[in-house]
Amino acid sequence: MTVAALSEQVVYPSSTQTWRLDPRTGSLLVVLASTVILMPGGEKFVPAALVLGLLLAATERAWKRIFALAAVAFALAVMTAALPMRWSNPAVVVLASLSSYTVRFVAIGSIATHLAATTSPGEFASALRAARLPRAFVVPATVMLRFSPVVMAEARAVIDAMKLRGLANGRSVLRHPVRALEQLMIPLMASSLRAADDLSASALLRGLGASGVHPTTMRPLRFGRADAVCLALVIVLTGATVAGTHPC
Repeated sequence: MTVAALSEQVVYPSSTQTWRLDPRTGSLLVVLASTVILMPGGEKFVPAALVLGLLLAATERAWKRIFALAAVAFALAVMTAALPMRWSNPAVVVLASLSSYTVRFVAIGSIATHLAATTSPGEFASALRAARLPRAFVVPATVMLRFSPVVMAEARAVIDAMKLRGLANGRSVLRHPVRALEQLMIPLMASSLRAADDLSASALLRGLGASGVHPTTMRPLRFGRADAVCLALVIVLTGATVAGTHPC
């Protein structure tokens, strides 16, 4: 399947949305959340990040994502805190440790998902250029943002083809997991390599990476009311977390 056909399956955000963060604000939130949550003692900021991710998803009316995020976070919290209190054996301790780190990435992913869902590749590239980042960083980041949805669409197409041939049913996957993985990964890698070549050619034709060229965007970047409200909410959540951790 060609990139042109796959691009029809990839839905980029609409510029008519009334509540949208500036891509620079969304990128800053992802960087700050990653830095704070992944540092030692950062687990105390996980609830605040999850609340922020849920509120951002609510602005998109992404109700399925809200339900999935809440369910996964609750399950991981139970495995982290409740299971070791009821069963004290090495396997439960290892599971609790893995869950405590996984919930951190879930919290970061909730914010990053909002950025990916509301920011087109062109806007993201414009935000990176506006931040005066080097071209060696802007070009790979932009290509990866365009490449990821194509890979996901390719994976769905391969899985659908496997289902039509009776290769993706639960029994065959459980009986021969390595064979099922091989049947998925080989065509996915081949199609992804073709998609990468097409995207690279498209990027060169658009002048991405050319010296002395300053591309423009159809939606000028500007900070608005949504960014101010979001940053104020971040300050409130951070203050509440610090106050709750270090009460007077």
